Amino acid sequence: MTTIHYSRPAIGVALLEIDNPPMNALGRAPRAALLAALHEADEDKQIRCIVLTGRGRSFCSGDDLKEQAEANKSGSRAHFGEFGRVLDRIETHRLPVIAAVNGHCLGGGLELASVCDIRIASTAASFVCAGVNVGLMASAYRLPRLIGVARAKHMLLTGVPHNAQIAREFGLVTAVHEPDQLMPEAIKLAERIASRAPLSVEAVKRTAALAPDLTPEQFAEVNSRELSVLSRSADHLEALAAFAAKREPKFKRE
Repeated sequence: MTTIHYSRPAIGVALLEIDNPPMNALGRAPRAALLAALHEADEDKQIRCIVLTGRGRSFCSGDDLKEQAEANKSGSRAHFGEFGRVLDRIETHRLPVIAAVNGHCLGGGLELASVCDIRIASTAASFVCAGVNVGLMASAYRLPRLIGVARAKHMLLTGVPHNAQIAREFGLVTAVHEPDQLMPEAIKLAERIASRAPLSVEAVKRTAALAPDLTPEQFAEVNSRELSVLSRSADHLEALAAFAAKREPKFKRE
């Protein structure tokens, strides 16, 4: 049965697992379930970081091609917009999202990973820009911004699989772990992020997302606006007090 498993494996951490065998395609039902899970995490102010992964041998294979074929018969193109809404929701989510790429990451699945804030991978992971293999296009905007135009074109134009080591060399992922260590490492990373000042983490995500498109003057304006709020927050005052007392700060997202 298609589902998205939602759990809380550590304090402040939500784990979302795509479970749609055999390849974790994000058809209509799992898209809706994923959006619902992302909304649940957003509404829970105790959650401070999300880990997204897949169950089985695949992270995600993108849209459901069978559903696409049926939609095409009826002349509908709605599925493209629906998949885009999932990508936009993750990219603009209040919380940082870590993609723990456990296996096959294909086509729209690579696009799904690309909108996450951090990507780490298992040694069993495989990354494929599959658009040219199925007469479509995906990742042509986001991937060049992540790894540079030349490397992105190499992946986008060939449609061949790239293993986790190459993905790390390209800068697509920041770490590679043995399969049995991927989730412990992902949770550890999420716990670290969840232990930092929440308002600051959220502001950093917003600001870093804007940075590539801003002039220095525009960035200075955004930076000043964010800092004016953060500098007056209770969490910042708590950090100063904790530093003076030589203890760990206790952040409350205030």
